[in-house]
Amino acid sequence: MSTDDLCTDGNELIVNIENHIAHVILNRPRARNALTFGMYENLAELCARAGKADDSEPIKAIIISGAGDKAFAAGTDIGQFTGFTDPKDGRAYEARMEMVISKIETCKVPVIAALHGAVTGGGLVIASAVHVRIASAAAVAGMPIARTLGNCLAVSNLRRLTALFGESRVAHMILTAELIDADGLLTSGFIHEVLPDQHTLMARAMEIANRIKTMAPLTIQASLEGLRRLRGAVPLPNDQDLIDRSYVSADFAEGVRAFLEKRKPDWQGK
Repeated sequence: MSTDDLCTDGNELIVNIENHIAHVILNRPRARNALTFGMYENLAELCARAGKADDSEPIKAIIISGAGDKAFAAGTDIGQFTGFTDPKDGRAYEARMEMVISKIETCKVPVIAALHGAVTGGGLVIASAVHVRIASAAAVAGMPIARTLGNCLAVSNLRRLTALFGESRVAHMILTAELIDADGLLTSGFIHEVLPDQHTLMARAMEIANRIKTMAPLTIQASLEGLRRLRGAVPLPNDQDLIDRSYVSADFAEGVRAFLEKRKPDWQGK
């Protein structure tokens, strides 16, 4: 087994590579594996490298999971937003996230998400970008930003979620901030399989990865790229006005403060 050097300070992102399978662990269990910008960028770097000619391992499949037993990932670490004061801050954040998510989507090897516990915010967006999703019975997923933060999703991420859940479910998910349990995720088609617990979830993820690595790589690459092109066949509308309004609003600043102060936000619609 080798441990990749793509680890942020404090080992917040751990990459173990064995037998051509990379297991990525989001390793901030006390923060419900909320991602820092460094974690996002290192994940993107791994996905961009895997399956390329200069991939020395070489990696044939990637598994992403969360450390601990509470969450796959609870989204972006709220502390990353404290300095947002200008419309360009929101645009830069969404552009950075799009770069990361696109690197996962366009990875030349299949990416598997093993979902256990909370899969929310940016964690749900990551899960929407991978190629295979399985979950434990304890998984719950949603986009509770109308309750917690007061920002908005970029249209590119709305399209990803809508392609997987359908417009009606995505609207309900955001407007109510309710989480969908494992059975609901299976019924919606978002996940492919529900396992009884975290141990069997990880065993199944490894079984799938080992099966995938025996398949024809060109068939896999062409199929994944073809599916991605289908999703992107219709140009996205411009959403900069929506991002600008949300990320410089008083409500967004209040949402960040309230989260850090561990209280309910006082929304004013401003």
